[in-house]
Amino acid sequence: MLRNYSNSRTLGDNIRLGTLTAFTAGTINIASLLIFLSFTSNVTGHYAIFAAEISQGNWTQVAVVASWIFLFFFGGFVANLSVINFNKKSKYFAHAFPLILEMLCLLAVGIYGQLFYQKTLGETEALVALMLFATGLQNGLTASISNFSVKTTHLTGTTTDLGILFSMFTQKEFRKSPELIARAKLLMSIMLAYVLGAVFSGLTYYKLEFRVFYVICICLMIVISYDAYKINIRHFKTDYRYYKIYQKSTLLAFLYYKLFHKRKNKKIKPANNPRPQTKLAFGEK
Repeated sequence: MLRNYSNSRTLGDNIRLGTLTAFTAGTINIASLLIFLSFTSNVTGHYAIFAAEISQGNWTQVAVVASWIFLFFFGGFVANLSVINFNKKSKYFAHAFPLILEMLCLLAVGIYGQLFYQKTLGETEALVALMLFATGLQNGLTASISNFSVKTTHLTGTTTDLGILFSMFTQKEFRKSPELIARAKLLMSIMLAYVLGAVFSGLTYYKLEFRVFYVICICLMIVISYDAYKINIRHFKTDYRYYKIYQKSTLLAFLYYKLFHKRKNKKIKPANNPRPQTKLAFGEK
């Protein structure tokens, strides 16, 4: 979900990433609307407010709204900065780091709101700013690693693209196109997940209140943990995969090798023309 990058991603990678992050975006947006009377998963409306405040000469509010827009922009900037700078060292860390930052921001909003929030204007503006930075991180990450195929914090472009795709499906030649069908599946899954997240937030807010942000963090943790499981558990099933990733011995790999390598050798019969096996740093001489 997070490991693969750009054109190496499959449709399944994008759907899993898109649905989980769109669900969180829908939940964030409705929670912020009910609590702060402000949308925080996109900045389209904030640009209109920004222009209106300029025309009215409310310069304090102009500065506040400008800072909101900048923080959404800065979230996307930080997310892609992580991807392009850390990608060569560890794709997983490069792609997980923005989501970790988003989780920290949302945890801060949830904890502060639950324990300290007094419903003052300054508090509201600061918490909205923090949430916009968080959603900017999410949108920047999903767009960056999917080659701009997945954008989950707003549905304006998604709805437009679906309208274009469905108009193309009126012709038989396009209905048989695997690329267009895959694109439609991805966009529909993102739209459905966003709406489900929004409905979930609306139904549970009055019971959970600020604790709804903890639920959002759990969803983001699932996204992060999925690839951590695949790297640290499933890749240890074969010695070759481990060596391909790490190129050296570690305690965990050494224990895995001692426990399972001899058992595998007993089960596998030698072939007539055996291929040369990859020699591990901890292998027997």
